[in-house]
Amino acid sequence: MSSAARFSSLPRLAGAVCAAACLLVLGGCRQDMARQPKYRALAPSTFFEDGRSERQPVENTVERGALADDDLNIPKDSNAFPLPVTQQLLERGQERYKIFCSPCHGLQGDGNGMIAIRGMKHPPSYHQDRLRQAPVGYFYDVITHGFGAMYDYSAQIPPRDRWAIIAYVRALQLSRNAPAADLPPALRQKLGAGGAPAAAAHAGGAEK
Repeated sequence: MSSAARFSSLPRLAGAVCAAACLLVLGGCRQDMARQPKYRALAPSTFFEDGRSERQPVENTVERGALADDDLNIPKDSNAFPLPVTQQLLERGQERYKIFCSPCHGLQGDGNGMIAIRGMKHPPSYHQDRLRQAPVGYFYDVITHGFGAMYDYSAQIPPRDRWAIIAYVRALQLSRNAPAADLPPALRQKLGAGGAPAAAAHAGGAEK
């Protein structure tokens, strides 16, 4: 065979090799997992006596993490803290808030965190009327289950710390909306006369 003939046959040989390789790869792509017998959500079943494919939890078992939450869970529309709000709890909340919340919500709770400043969607300000009037149970539910673009933090933040954060968020809200008459005398003197809102005392209050 001449050199020209050998070179002309190379593309055909390469094509045959590629085709054989593809056949070997496709032969290994089995669909057993996709085609296995399975029940879709809420599908009926003839296997169980009650006719349902969804099963109830096994008796005397507890969902992972449920025991830790039992004494601190409250309804979403509840506005009562399930534990005492102390200075220690607020300080813990401030610490946890700076770690988990401030990157998006900002140190002052105005939605201007570093992540938002760099292009991500700005979360709503805690100082808007809707969130100032929202019950504390709503905040607990959002931290636990997430909301919108916010992922849940149930794995990262234990229940007691969630309430510490919520207490601190309430302190942030109060720092911008409390009447001057409700402030201690020393802070009222800083504000001066005129009964101005307490926003000017923010730096000396919750954001110390």
